[in-house]
Amino acid sequence: MKREKGYNVSTDPPIRVLLVDDHQTMIWGLRKLIESEGNTMQVVGCAADCAGALAQARAVSPDVIVLDLDLDGTSSLGILADLVKGSGARVLVLSGTRDASQLDAAVLHGARGVVGKDAAADVVLQAIRKLHQGELWLDQGLLGRIFDDMRNPPKRRKADAGADKIASLTAKERQICDLIAAGGGGNKALAQTLFISDHTLRNHLTSIYHKLGVTNRLDLYVFMTTQRAEPQER
Repeated sequence: MKREKGYNVSTDPPIRVLLVDDHQTMIWGLRKLIESEGNTMQVVGCAADCAGALAQARAVSPDVIVLDLDLDGTSSLGILADLVKGSGARVLVLSGTRDASQLDAAVLHGARGVVGKDAAADVVLQAIRKLHQGELWLDQGLLGRIFDDMRNPPKRRKADAGADKIASLTAKERQICDLIAAGGGGNKALAQTLFISDHTLRNHLTSIYHKLGVTNRLDLYVFMTTQRAEPQER
């Protein structure tokens, strides 16, 4: 990667970056990328789950948090607002998903930028710099959807359709959905909370996905939190 001569010589403090991803190879690659920037950027911490991310954000006071949306099956959307509020950092979502609803939800929860995991190295570095400077790093399509939602809130019939789907769930399925929406941890922790086996939990999740029209736990989290945010008065 070609850089201008003298680019890494700076009298400004380095941008302090916290990396949050459950894949160690991704953490390693991001660390190496940021370290290649010399004294302009510095990795001040790493975390692999939601609890670790919150703890590290409080401990190291990063300027920018690079955050994966899916942390070992648990959505990080549930901690995004707390990350922003607790540390004052700007959050850059580094995501493997192209699901527009999930990326939109991340921005609505406080993310200032979104970059795909397949983005070029220079794009990731530029996004970190822009966020640190107080700017946004969002594509036009995402910005357009956010502004459209602000100008034209979802219609009541959409909320009714979601409510009808939720009404089709059994009591146990609804309990599982509520726990996931509240950030109930991975499958093992969720099964222990419910006093059921991992196999039984997987069967429940298969049924829930079919009834709600979602494909995974991250989709389910977005569906439930969005449904809760819909106006209920008629």
